[in-house]
Amino acid sequence: MKPEPAIFDETDDAADTAAIAEGIADLEAGRVISHDAMKTWLLSWGTPNEAPPPKIGD
Repeated sequence: MKPEPAIFDETDDAADTAAIAEGIADLEAGRVISHDAMKTWLLSWGTPNEAPPPKIGD
């Protein structure tokens, strides 16, 4: 019986390259969320005071 291929067995190099370029462009343009803002939000999950998701520039 031949095993089914895993989801990562086939890659799309063009899509990967495009996604990396988009991420670099966002970084260079300042379209980022700080680690601290993301950490604060994630740590609030499941608490009575759950914070709204951070926005670009936070």
